[in-house]
Amino acid sequence: MNPIGPIQNLALSGLAQPTAVPKTGQEEGFGDMLMDVLKEVNTTQQQASEKETDFMTGRRKVDYQDLMISMEKASTALQLTATVRDNLLQSYQQISSMQV
Repeated sequence: MNPIGPIQNLALSGLAQPTAVPKTGQEEGFGDMLMDVLKEVNTTQQQASEKETDFMTGRRKVDYQDLMISMEKASTALQLTATVRDNLLQSYQQISSMQV
């Protein structure tokens, strides 16, 4: 059984550091960063789904604790993404309703 560690989303930590420059030498846009985050959340969801399938079918040995941890990580990542999306939409609506 693996020890419980903190949930780390490397793509989100990259958003928190505006000075981070990709290795290609070109600056990555905000849209690209968001796509990276969404891909990482999708990967987390797929991994949890694979572990769930393996656990239910017995195809591979999966500890119940590992399954629950991976499902909670996927759920937390999805909730965080939805919250960020909601805040971005709310900010956009406030900016678009401003009078110049």
